[in-house]
Amino acid sequence: MVVFFTDQQRWDTTGVHGNPLELTPNFDRVAQRGTHLFNLFTCQPVCAPARSCMQTGQYATTTGVYRNGIPLSDAAPTLAQLFRGAGYRTGYIGKWHLATRDPVPPDERGGYQDWLASNLLEFTSDAYQTTVYDTDEQAVSLPGYRVDALTDAAIRYVDAHQAEPFFLFVSYLEPHHQNHLDDYPPPDGYRERYTGRWIPPDLAALGGSTHQHLGGYYGMVKRLDEAFGRLLDALKSLRLLGNTVVLFTTDHGNHFKTRNAEYKRAPHESAARLPGALIGPGFTGGGQVRSLVSLVDLPPTLLDAAGIPIPDTMQGRSVLPLTRGETAGWPGEVFIQISESQVGRAVRTSRWKYSVSAPDKNPWTDSGSDHYVEEFLYDLAADPYELTNLIGLDSHQAVAARLRERLVRRMVAAGEAAPTIQPAPTRYAVQRVVSAAEVEA
Repeated sequence: MVVFFTDQQRWDTTGVHGNPLELTPNFDRVAQRGTHLFNLFTCQPVCAPARSCMQTGQYATTTGVYRNGIPLSDAAPTLAQLFRGAGYRTGYIGKWHLATRDPVPPDERGGYQDWLASNLLEFTSDAYQTTVYDTDEQAVSLPGYRVDALTDAAIRYVDAHQAEPFFLFVSYLEPHHQNHLDDYPPPDGYRERYTGRWIPPDLAALGGSTHQHLGGYYGMVKRLDEAFGRLLDALKSLRLLGNTVVLFTTDHGNHFKTRNAEYKRAPHESAARLPGALIGPGFTGGGQVRSLVSLVDLPPTLLDAAGIPIPDTMQGRSVLPLTRGETAGWPGEVFIQISESQVGRAVRTSRWKYSVSAPDKNPWTDSGSDHYVEEFLYDLAADPYELTNLIGLDSHQAVAARLRERLVRRMVAAGEAAPTIQPAPTRYAVQRVVSAAEVEA
């Protein structure tokens, strides 16, 4: 089993989601031949919290990693521990972001046996200078552009362990920005290829750092997809592709300073919606899954695909039944927790996006609140790029009230106490009407 995990990649960088630049032919092929999670969302749009969810199948307030800078505890079993217990060789390559330091101590590696990684890859490396640490905490310099360097290491790992079952998690930094530059450095020549090309409508409308950064960002995405193709080619050449589950996804998206002062930490689609596809046993020919799926659902999905029992500690659920058309009982919304920029919570249904925040809480020290105020309401059917905030409109009071109930229910299900939510001040709408059926969409 292989997890190909990118960082800060928007869902609409992919061809299957309408990007016209042919950035992701390999991902698109997997999505079309395997199982495409069309509506996949993060449960926490910031690096470390999302990664804690991905390793444990729990929400960030349960893992305790509700913001960056908090190490992952050993309170819940991780994917590495569960696969290792089932007889798999486990390996981790790339960015970790769940430890206290670099090199990552052995007891902070989530149970992975083989290690070639950095806790903060954005600080131990640069686009053409990749330094990671091995199992013995020794620094290793890998040649080539950073995406290629990590991919080469992943291919070597697959080749070395082809005779035994393995679980390999490859975690890239791209297309995350290089922190010390506040830039998106692609391979040489790729920025020029994509600068001034197609711009997603939300970025075209809102600006932010789009014109400065989008060309480099697209170049990073292109190289990631080329690397994904190389890894698939390696599996094929080793005759492993037919019996290996491969997952491609990311931790969160990127809004290019349009929703707050940086790139994520927001409930909007640009930060919360993810690309996601699987191929291999149980997923080849699975089609396009339109149900709303959360990042927290992916760990139990991987275990289910391998026939490994899903522990009760996991708060997500396997999507394998969805590939068979078994949608009964599947939630009608996804739940999102937000930290660092705000103490926020949101639900996203097939039609509506509703979010609240706790303005009297410190988003760095407080993981949650007992009181929130309404902040955003978007009609995604009429406004898919979330340009018109409907919160407080008298025409949408019934929608907000219903979503308020759904949000509280999801917070309680995630282990949080039921809060009070203060409605937004009433505003009067012109020519807006919502039917009773639309309230439940």
